[in-house]
Amino acid sequence: MAHVALSARERTQLGNGPSKRLRREGLVPGIIYRPGEASLTLAVDGRELRRALADGGRTGVIDLTVENGRARPVLIKDWQLDPVRGDVTHIDFQEVDLTQEVQAQVAIALVGQSVGVREGGVLDQPLREVEVSALPDSLPDAIELDVTALEVGSSVTVADLVPPAGVTIVSDPETVVASVVAPTVEEAPAEDELAEDAAEAAAAPEGDAGE
Repeated sequence: MAHVALSARERTQLGNGPSKRLRREGLVPGIIYRPGEASLTLAVDGRELRRALADGGRTGVIDLTVENGRARPVLIKDWQLDPVRGDVTHIDFQEVDLTQEVQAQVAIALVGQSVGVREGGVLDQPLREVEVSALPDSLPDAIELDVTALEVGSSVTVADLVPPAGVTIVSDPETVVASVVAPTVEEAPAEDELAEDAAEAAAAPEGDAGE
């Protein structure tokens, strides 16, 4: 996978106040964790960051250049999102060695329409990401799982995922990824229950004679 280029500038003023000012300028505060070195606080252009994420930077390697320094291969370690707009408000990068495997979370993409759904069942996906181990350049955007044969009452687990070459899944293989469940149907009252309720209503006194 081709690397995504992204530039940043170093920041020295920390705290909520300076971070809010950066965001008003269209910048996203962040930090880069570097093995064997002190972490470096930085700020990236919000539009450039969105472009990098759209071009594969969510799981792929980003060549991050801080001002006039050398480009560093990094992966996104974490981010914070605005709860209303969904914009990235803070981002953490982790510098990586391209010759050393890393562990990362990769999305699970379900493909196909299951037999159970066509029969009226509901597809449930409790697990949307799986942890994998791979060289940074081998990390996939997602791992696909075909659910076409999934019937009502059946499920697929992590063990059913087929990772691409060079990728090892390290999550618990018995964890359920998706299942098809029968739709919930509210039972109508039985006829004898309706008749009993009607009889009770008819036998009930209209009011208390002592009132």
